[in-house]
Amino acid sequence: MSQLQQGMAILIATFHKYSGKEGDKLTLSKGELKELLEKELGDIFGKTTDKAALDKIFKDLDANADGTVDFQEYVTLVACLTMLCNEFFTKK
Repeated sequence: MSQLQQGMAILIATFHKYSGKEGDKLTLSKGELKELLEKELGDIFGKTTDKAALDKIFKDLDANADGTVDFQEYVTLVACLTMLCNEFFTKK
């Protein structure tokens, strides 16, 4: 697999590592999202102990307002974070 294909496989595997623990295996609940953010993106988010901040992240991600974060909404988060990281490292 190419590096890009490996990255795509990791995105998929990471989503499914956390989804379904509290219900639907195709979505992330707020608790599952919190665990994913802490364990996979802890360097960026730190410990998500601020409930209001977590609620805002969840609400902003939950584009269709169904109370869960689906794969498309999760990929949107990862894409936005990747863009921000790229901008940070390419600024001169």
